[in-house]
Amino acid sequence: MKLFMATLATETNTFSPIPTGRAAFMTGREWYRHDASRQPPTIANIPLIAWRRLAETDGHTVAESICAFAQPAGTTLRHVYEELRDMIMADLRAAMPVDVVLLFMHGAMVAHGYDDCEGDTLTRVRMIVGPDAKIGLELDLLSHLTEAMRTTADAIILYKEYPHVDIGDRAPELYRICIDAAAGKVRPVMACYDTGMIGTYRPTQQPVRDFVDRMTALEGKNGILSISFGHGFPWADVEDVGSKILVVADGDADKAADLARRLGHELWDIRDAATAVLDSIDDGLDAALSSDSGPVVLADASDNAGGGAPSDNTAMLRRVLDRGITGVVLGCFWDPQAVRFCIEAGEGATFLLRVGGKCGPASGDPVDLMVTVRKIVEDHSQTGLSAGRAAYGPSVWVSSDGVDLVLTTMRQQTFAPDAFTGLGLTLHDKSIVVVKSSQHFHAAFAPIARKIHYIAGSGALSFDYASLPYTKRKRPFWPQVADPFASQA
Repeated sequence: MKLFMATLATETNTFSPIPTGRAAFMTGREWYRHDASRQPPTIANIPLIAWRRLAETDGHTVAESICAFAQPAGTTLRHVYEELRDMIMADLRAAMPVDVVLLFMHGAMVAHGYDDCEGDTLTRVRMIVGPDAKIGLELDLLSHLTEAMRTTADAIILYKEYPHVDIGDRAPELYRICIDAAAGKVRPVMACYDTGMIGTYRPTQQPVRDFVDRMTALEGKNGILSISFGHGFPWADVEDVGSKILVVADGDADKAADLARRLGHELWDIRDAATAVLDSIDDGLDAALSSDSGPVVLADASDNAGGGAPSDNTAMLRRVLDRGITGVVLGCFWDPQAVRFCIEAGEGATFLLRVGGKCGPASGDPVDLMVTVRKIVEDHSQTGLSAGRAAYGPSVWVSSDGVDLVLTTMRQQTFAPDAFTGLGLTLHDKSIVVVKSSQHFHAAFAPIARKIHYIAGSGALSFDYASLPYTKRKRPFWPQVADPFASQA
């Protein structure tokens, strides 16, 4: 058989003030053409590496297109998406005929003129390969799961974990389903059930942990090939925003639909307990200060670069300063201008620095601090989410009256403690560690945190789902209404 594969992924926050342009995809360690599967692993190429290894072990031929992965931000520029999509189509035409197409995408990519980039890409792939080739799609669980995706692909598999520590585990599952389908061993059919909910869910906590484990235990039995819980990505004004259950069954569409509906009802029944609860800034600080010892980790979830936020919001910093709290480290702030000023001043310099508040209302007001530059690292990075290193570029550690900040040149959410310790900071002696992340920090910070609290601040990610300014979703949803299904009756 011949397998064709590519990566084209970003997560689009349509409420974010940051446009996603060409440089976001085509610079850095997540951009390759034809050879990403032979490069060191990053979040962008993990599935490609797995698919090539499996295919070559099985004696199949591999044709590889682009690997383009952009940091979450605002809507992608139309011509940028079209350029990248058309590269894939050109490479696919050159590779024809192919038996299997495997794509690694996000599921929540929006470009100007394309609310469903994944569905558009799949439709164009199908037009080239015809009805008999098998198309598989690996997606982030924070995806929209549109009808165009479901009807055009043969199999879709989402990550099950958040933090996404299982990207590499899902890739072989998708490969096997699609290869077996091409060989006539299985006939995957998919059903998707809209739960009528919009929310944020944490598989690291109950009852979501049990739900995911129960869902996983049903796979590989009674003709069920795969089950995915699509959390949805709430910060996108698109028609298909929302939480859904996707089931892939072997040849039995009714069985897939029945199971998707049953699991959707189970999730609905636990909706209050399953939907993540966040504290206010002051409640989070109070909770941290009441702890006998630190460090207590506070997740500044509303200013998460991984959800498209600028990551330069100052609300948490301002409250720490106003309340005179010390022994606090906050990061990582995206502030290339401040980093440049610190580099020019040099290590040991003390001067007045304006921090944050650079990208508009979602960033808050800038904060002016008398800081001392403690450390400068020209090529700072942190441990990546699933593999490799996540780059921050030139970065600095500055301190001001018992408060430490990490400022970076490249926008990236905080994944791991070495985002701080890589600059010489220590965390064990801090009372509070504030991380600009919604959930991906959990895997690496949980082992060192005395407690963890999630904070809803004033950044670009509002967790008041009922008040998000949607204009395109036509169906009511919980918690906007108490019972969206009754409203539809």
